[in-house]
Amino acid sequence: MKNSTEQISISAKNYANALIGVVEDKKSTFDEISNDFENVRQILNMSPELREILNNPTIALDIKIDIATDVFKNEVSTTMMDFMKILIEKKRFKEFSQIYRAYIDKLNEIYNIQPVTIISAIELSEKDKLQVIQKLENKLQKTVKPDWELDNDIIAGLVIKIDDNVIDMSIKNRLAKLKKDLMLR
Repeated sequence: MKNSTEQISISAKNYANALIGVVEDKKSTFDEISNDFENVRQILNMSPELREILNNPTIALDIKIDIATDVFKNEVSTTMMDFMKILIEKKRFKEFSQIYRAYIDKLNEIYNIQPVTIISAIELSEKDKLQVIQKLENKLQKTVKPDWELDNDIIAGLVIKIDDNVIDMSIKNRLAKLKKDLMLR
């Protein structure tokens, strides 16, 4: 889920909340909706032309709905198909990615999950990864969902990104601070 720095619109949050409501009404499950989102995202990523058609204001709504139905009818649940039709009818399909992000954010809130990006210079052992996760979970009082990245530019140590906060415990950062301190003297 890249582009997470882009602000999620209020309408995208409202549509995501509507999907949460569908699950709360027992008409679908979180897993089913999440899988459907992934299927749609994969298909749209493989076919930018399809995304362009579904977002194009000059193409008639019934044609867009027919195309979406043909493409997605065997790939997603009836709930997601109906949801996509609503997005097309309301001319909001262009917000699909934002709605997905808002949906994931809401799920994380419901299940007390905190996505965290952890950057290290070298591949950590499973034992080290588990220790980092346990410390973060104790500190945050949430279940941590780690996204592990490698960046040998940090030399050693870790950089941890939690939402908009960055905890930089890298050697690169320490060297930069030392250099700045030396320049101030």
